[in-house]
Amino acid sequence: MIMKQHERYLTSLFLKHILIIIVVFVFLSFFLNIFEEIKYFENKKSEAYIPIFLTILNIPSIVFEILPFIFLLGVMFFFISLYEKDEIELLRSNGIDNLKITTIISIVSIMLGIILIVLYYSFSANLKSLYLNIKYKYSNTSDHLAVVNEEGLWIKEKSIDNKKIFIINAKNYKINSLERLEITELSNNYELLNTIVSEKADITEKTWTLSDVKIYSKDKKTKFLDSYLYSSSFNEKIISNLYSNLNSLNILQLIKLKDNYKSIGYSATEVSIHLNKIYSLPIYLTLTTIIGALLMLKLNFIKSKFFLVIVGVLVSVIFYYMNYFSVLFGKNETLPVEVAVWLPQLLILLICTLGLTKLNEN
Repeated sequence: MIMKQHERYLTSLFLKHILIIIVVFVFLSFFLNIFEEIKYFENKKSEAYIPIFLTILNIPSIVFEILPFIFLLGVMFFFISLYEKDEIELLRSNGIDNLKITTIISIVSIMLGIILIVLYYSFSANLKSLYLNIKYKYSNTSDHLAVVNEEGLWIKEKSIDNKKIFIINAKNYKINSLERLEITELSNNYELLNTIVSEKADITEKTWTLSDVKIYSKDKKTKFLDSYLYSSSFNEKIISNLYSNLNSLNILQLIKLKDNYKSIGYSATEVSIHLNKIYSLPIYLTLTTIIGALLMLKLNFIKSKFFLVIVGVLVSVIFYYMNYFSVLFGKNETLPVEVAVWLPQLLILLICTLGLTKLNEN
């Protein structure tokens, strides 16, 4: 389909303002984030460029999180540009009314949203993962590792005196407990010392209470115990937050993590919510674009750019809290995940539909 001249012009003008707003927020994010990284590394031995490098790696993820706000401001400055050059009247005189203008930029928004989740999100997730891995090396827990895969929960940690290494595998993960647990105790040279097998472990605290325990020593002797205390660097809270930063995982990794959580009996609600938020992004950006257009076309009597930006910020805050509280109900499993994520979008869609029906009215 060949675009008409006015469609090409409006599309390029809209994309230009989106790009300008993104560049502005990239610089703002850099200056806000760099101080946090410098503070983190002030008592650590690291090269001077590390805080700057980490800040650059983290920026794409920050930008992805605020895309709806960026689109709203982009739409507002797009219309300000049309008004300042009196192009809006020129377009109307050629039969291009408010609804057609809004339709053009809405189509651009949904297409851009699809490109963003297919390409940009994976790019930002990979950089976020690299950011966390580098930062992890400088943390005090870099000797410890915990992952979830199809074979269950795996933890690698060192003893307090750094003389032993423990490899832990649990087949099932429930709230405050691990089930079908196996702890392999190794020397620093990775020589097998003991293997501890337990049916269940209470992990509420960092001192785990294991029940129905069998201890197989290297000299092939076996101990049977009703209970056993194991000192760990992890507790339920730490383990439940293993993937609290889901922005570091791309869509395929999130789907795999969701399946892995289900395989060990752990709730995959937060992963499902995050996936649905990603899937809904093109719709959300389109609705934000329409809301921005409605504000500019209905509030065109306001000449102050500053006041218009304030209105845009207030609308973004309202949308943010609508999504926040709805997702909160989803996390608490008061609402189904899909309802929690998509309900705010539906409410905004109803507002947009009502506004679009009266968009060409004076």
